[in-house]
Amino acid sequence: MGKVIAIANQKGGVGKTTTAINLAGSFAILEYKTLIIDADPQANATSGVGIDPKNVKTSIYECIVDEVEPANIIHNTDTPNLDLIPAHIDLVGAEIEMINLPNREKMMRKVIAKVKDNYDFIVVDCSPSLGLITVNALTAADSVIIPVQCEYFALEGLGKLLNTIKIVQSRLNPDLDIEGILLTMFDQRLRLAKQVVEEVKTHFQQMVFDTIIHRNTKLGEAPSFGETIIIHDASSTGAINYLNLAREILQKNSMTNIQESDKQIHTVNEN
Repeated sequence: MGKVIAIANQKGGVGKTTTAINLAGSFAILEYKTLIIDADPQANATSGVGIDPKNVKTSIYECIVDEVEPANIIHNTDTPNLDLIPAHIDLVGAEIEMINLPNREKMMRKVIAKVKDNYDFIVVDCSPSLGLITVNALTAADSVIIPVQCEYFALEGLGKLLNTIKIVQSRLNPDLDIEGILLTMFDQRLRLAKQVVEEVKTHFQQMVFDTIIHRNTKLGEAPSFGETIIIHDASSTGAINYLNLAREILQKNSMTNIQESDKQIHTVNEN
């Protein structure tokens, strides 16, 4: 049975979709059968793996609202072992349509349950909000990863997200764990970025991943080609970072053993 990981933060621009795409791609390259569920109306995870949202006729929206079978709308991607349930703009209206439904917070859990046994990992890219779709994703998930950018105001709003997670744990999904807080967009040349890393680690200690995602040109380029960073440039810093993150999660879940030295990035460039 697959492990469901939600990628959530109500702040935009923190590397949430980048993390969803490239963590899933890293699991896939490491030969774990992986599914991305795009639960963001912007559909950036959909386009980021090479599927044009304009050509998507059936999406996660229809699975939730109209009970379409998710197995019938899964797309293969160019990355081996990586599949996608896409999103499109209609997902914006899903929350309104779900308001009067019984067990409205558990609709996505029902969808995921139908395909969960077919995958080792299911990664859900949440929208930058704490609305009903995000609550659905957290209710369906086994764990949540919280991306936090290494910039000023990094901790702004994090308390509200953690409070939402606590509410979901107490009322809807007692098995939900925080997989970890992921520091993203780290620029080693900036003193502020290093201060943010120290501040986050001081506040949250063991909740913070050892892996840090560096700012990287190739990482920014990859979505425009509809590719994960692993396919776009496997030797780039971004690819190394996300492979490290995947291995760290596998180790945390006792799915593999890696040496501490294998987590380290010995050379970092900006190409």
